[in-house]
Amino acid sequence: MTTLESIKAAMVATNALFGAEVIAMRNYDAFDQIYTSSARILPPGAPMVTGRDEIKKFWKGFIESANVVAGALESVDVIQAGSDIVEIGKAVIQVQPDQGERASMEVKYVVYWREEDGRWKWHVDIWNANA
Repeated sequence: MTTLESIKAAMVATNALFGAEVIAMRNYDAFDQIYTSSARILPPGAPMVTGRDEIKKFWKGFIESANVVAGALESVDVIQAGSDIVEIGKAVIQVQPDQGERASMEVKYVVYWREEDGRWKWHVDIWNANA
């Protein structure tokens, strides 16, 4: 049986891929290890995006158009929901405009996690920016 502490450790590893692989290395294939195959994202001010391939397109467009240069995710609360997990968290995303100084954006998020292929992954992901 998997303990909540071991799940939390797996979540930290998955969340770290977002900053280290996706943002820093522009390795969008890392999303295969982050999102479930049937995941959905609910981005602020945009339609829901369904499926990992479409999610990759969304994030690639956002990361490259905003020139995201760093991203760090932090769990605030982790709640067991049957065989799945709900994470409430906060993140800091840094962008570097072509003209101007690096800027930071703080966001809050909720991720519904599901185990797939022996790895804990994001299944439903919603976030919005702090004012």
